[in-house]
Amino acid sequence: MTPAATAHTANTQHMSWLGKSEAWLDSKGKGAWIAAMVLGFVFFWPVGLALLFYMIWSKDMFKKSRGNGCGRSRRMHMMSTSGNSAFDSYRDETLRRLEDEQRSFEDFLQRLREAKDKAEFDDFMDERAKAAAEPKETEDA
Repeated sequence: MTPAATAHTANTQHMSWLGKSEAWLDSKGKGAWIAAMVLGFVFFWPVGLALLFYMIWSKDMFKKSRGNGCGRSRRMHMMSTSGNSAFDSYRDETLRRLEDEQRSFEDFLQRLREAKDKAEFDDFMDERAKAAAEPKETEDA
């Protein structure tokens, strides 16, 4: 047995079968949890549902992995210098331009939503006014 295997068996010796199976699935990764949930749904749906609730409740399914360094923010990554001042100034100018374009586009979308909301409200008010005017015309006749 390898040292890792003996450490794993030593840790699971005093666990219940549920604890052992949870440790085994954890050692296999998220894919094993998802496969177990799907198989649970296929063979006996309450087991799949219980696994789904457990995965949501434990929040382990939604944690980001810490090992690959992807957790760094985009801004911190961009603030590091490359050592080439010409490239750094070009990158900073391009990022500033892209942020300005993004801000302009978001403003455009906001104006578009406001215009759509106003048009829908005006249509509603016109329909309401027409509906209010129709009964008076029928009463007069």
